[in-house]
Amino acid sequence: ASDRASITVRDILAASPRQLLPQCGYQCMSCCRVFPTLWSLKIHIQHSSQEGYSCKVYYRRLKALWEKEHKEQEAASP
Repeated sequence: ASDRASITVRDILAASPRQLLPQCGYQCMSCCRVFPTLWSLKIHIQHSSQEGYSCKVYYRRLKALWEKEHKEQEAASP
């Protein structure tokens, strides 16, 4: 189910604290392309396979790993 979850702006921003390039825009952590707005980066991720990139797969897998880690932390809590 988490493999099909949509990638949110929050997910994109959480991918890397250095993702924002103040003078340039936002960098895709998968292909390293830079986009002028967060919205344009999100659109790129959603349609990356049409452009020959696998960025959507990268961010989905990253989100799945975060969710798994979060569940493991919750289970380990008393």
